[in-house]
Order: sequence, then C-alpha cells, then structure tokens
Amino acid sequence: MSNVFRKHGSWVVGAVFLVAGALNGGFAANAADANADATVKQVRSEPLPNVPGKNLTAVLVTYPPGGKSGKHHHAGSVFAYVISGAIRSQVSGQGPAKVYQAGESFFEPPGSEHLVSENASATEPASLLAVFVADRGTKLTTSDR
Repeated sequence: MSNVFRKHGSWVVGAVFLVAGALNGGFAANAADANADATVKQVRSEPLPNVPGKNLTAVLVTYPPGGKSGKHHHAGSVFAYVISGAIRSQVSGQGPAKVYQAGESFFEPPGSEHLVSENASATEPASLLAVFVADRGTKLTTSDR
C-alpha cells in the first residue's frame, strides 16, 4: 500500500458512502457510447479550490454479468476502486489486462487509452467507483471506435 493511500486512505471510505447515496437516487452521468453495457451514475462533482479550473468527479460504473465497454479514453486522471465483483482492465502503457477484485484499485494517467474494461464474471454483476480529476466542464469519457 502506498504512503499516499495510508495518509489519505480514509477518503476511500467516504467515497464508498457516496456510492451508497448514488444507489439511492444519484445523478445521471456524462456517459459515452463506450459504456453501452454499463450503467453509469455520477455520484458527485466538485470544483477543486486548490487546483483552479479542475473538478473532482466520482462516477459509479456497474457492469451486468459479462458486460463490457469498448475502447475509450478519459479526460484528465482517473483512479478506479472496485466496489463489488471483479473487473478486467487494461490501460495502454501499463502491461497486459489484469483482473481487479473488490477492494483493489488501478490508475489511468492522462492521455492513456482504456483498452479493456469489463466484468470478469459471466454470472455476477460488478461495480467500480471512478474518480476523475479533469478540466471543469469537459466530457469525461470518449469512445475510441
């Protein structure tokens, strides 16, 4: 576990509570065609006062059994935390696809392409919380057809 996570890890607990709120009536997300099999709900978006022009946006992504997204990229930086199930993910420049279980996380640096994003199970749903730091007002996800 990184020192940054140890120092700031409690925000993940807060994020999980935000997700619980989203499940009880969260906002519609800025979803792209890339997420055709996924349900995407924006949980919260706030301007970052210490980073002018940037927003921190949390998005809940839920995949049905066997669900997947096409190749896509995101605005800014993305931290993804698997809440339930297992997510198979591959981000350009970060090696082969890997399966992340509930409680694990991965990072997508700016300018990378999300090559694989899918539920690793054909029988159980899976969900993740994606936390973006991106320019205020920008489209968060763009399909790379």
